[in-house]
Amino acid sequence: MVRARVSSELKHESEAILSELGMSMSDAIRIFLSQVKLRHEFPVELKVPNQDTLKAMEAPVTEDVYDSTDDLFNDILGSSSAKD
Repeated sequence: MVRARVSSELKHESEAILSELGMSMSDAIRIFLSQVKLRHEFPVELKVPNQDTLKAMEAPVTEDVYDSTDDLFNDILGSSSAKD
């Protein structure tokens, strides 16, 4: 048996996401601990986001829609060969 203290909000939000993935909290904890055992290390890379990442995370989401990946990359890369 494993017990952990977490806020009820964190627990409920996590359970909802895990449910969408077809697993329970117990399943997720078993998978996590199995990965710790298998890898002999923490199975998730932990990083503090740098300033560029924080800026991107705070940027507004656009409503742009593209007809193809070529159109998307042309827009991102500023290519003047975009199809009209």
